[in-house]
Amino acid sequence: MTPAPTLTTSRLILRGPQKRDLAPFTKWLTESERMDQLGGNDTVGNAWRGFLAGIGHWNWHGYGFFTVTERRTGVATGRVGILNHVEWPQPELAWHMFDGFEGRSYAFEAACAVRDWAGRTLGLEPLISLIAPGNTRSLALATRLGCVEEGREMVQDEAVIMFRHLRHDDPRAEAQAAGAIA
Repeated sequence: MTPAPTLTTSRLILRGPQKRDLAPFTKWLTESERMDQLGGNDTVGNAWRGFLAGIGHWNWHGYGFFTVTERRTGVATGRVGILNHVEWPQPELAWHMFDGFEGRSYAFEAACAVRDWAGRTLGLEPLISLIAPGNTRSLALATRLGCVEEGREMVQDEAVIMFRHLRHDDPRAEAQAAGAIA
């Protein structure tokens, strides 16, 4: 369905979106309390349109959100990938875990794998992340990944903090990837 490669880490498989991923994505977008950090819950129709836009993103750019699944169970746990929407200042490493899968370091593990892939394969680096000031989990993850705050901006009428990621070949990023990638 997409040109997405499959990335494997010690606990996860990252793959392109599949039809079966629409249900957990829709549930997260329409019901999760954590959507407050992203502007609030949305509708089923907008979830469907957003999911299809994600597939189109892969076809347009050659990169996008990977569906993050547990290797052991195959269950979809969230999405991590690279976005570059028309309003974005540059490609962004972005993440969100579905309800019940936070706090397991899945986002960290997947982000390390995506950062490594984006640098080695696509030459996209150093990437940015745009994070709402109140999104404490994402702010903590950016810090753990070694990101540096570059400034505060307005993107799509939302205040965000722009963080700069390590290059994939920075020794700190290589050490993180070695610990995450199988």
